[in-house]
Amino acid sequence: MAIRVYKPTSPGRRNSSVNLYSEVTKKTPEKSLLRPIKKTGGRNHKGIITAQHRGGGHKRRYRVIDFKRTRRLDETATVVGIEYDPNRSSNIALIEFECGERNYILAPIGLTDGMKVVAGAAHVEPQAGNSTLIKHIPAGLNLHNIELVPGKGGQMCRSAGSYARLTNKEGKWATLVMPSGEIRQVSVNCRATIGQVGNADHTHVRLGKAGRKRWLGRRPRVRGVAMSHHAHPLGGGEGRSKGGRAPSSASGVLSKGGRTRQSGKPSDKRIIRGRRSKRYGIRKFK
Repeated sequence: MAIRVYKPTSPGRRNSSVNLYSEVTKKTPEKSLLRPIKKTGGRNHKGIITAQHRGGGHKRRYRVIDFKRTRRLDETATVVGIEYDPNRSSNIALIEFECGERNYILAPIGLTDGMKVVAGAAHVEPQAGNSTLIKHIPAGLNLHNIELVPGKGGQMCRSAGSYARLTNKEGKWATLVMPSGEIRQVSVNCRATIGQVGNADHTHVRLGKAGRKRWLGRRPRVRGVAMSHHAHPLGGGEGRSKGGRAPSSASGVLSKGGRTRQSGKPSDKRIIRGRRSKRYGIRKFK
């Protein structure tokens, strides 16, 4: 992928860059795979804001992605084109089977127009875009769109540039090194797709101005210390002052130091090394 960095011809152009989407080969989406998206503005069914700073943004339509890859097993499909998807950081690939049916899949690095992909029930050729059960995939390959529960569909490593390394298989469990550094086990009966997700330069794009953030549906975020004392626990006072207390949200919930991941999940016992072990030492989950 290529990133274009603009010259500072205006304050909005300074330090801004755009993705040229050199991998994209198809400009218009497949109409049969489009679905409407209803905007909520961050509000629930009662009209109460439950997700802060959401609203506005460009109108989008959802592209139906085949995360399971089990609809037509062992049938070869041809890549029609690589498309931009406004609902995710990665690009998507439109594939067509010999019967004429079309599906969207995540576009890995190296997948281009005219290439053949297959979702197999057993062994498949180890090339980007092919999907099969982990027990049939050789160790050492990069995987994406990995199932956490067999048959549920891919849940892990779906964002731009992400992948997990398959290190070894022992019995009914396969060991994966995740992008965060976490080492976890998944069932060898889970399905995964070979390769690394494309559009890897997505993280190098700098928006450069607040307007581009509004196009994405993100409204301004006001600092708590800049508010009045009755609007935020950190507000009020002469000048910017935290008042000697820890950072918190407007409702008083502490915003730093807490865990961001739910504990007690059934999958926790399959984590061999936690994602924070590099800073806090080896941590094994029982």
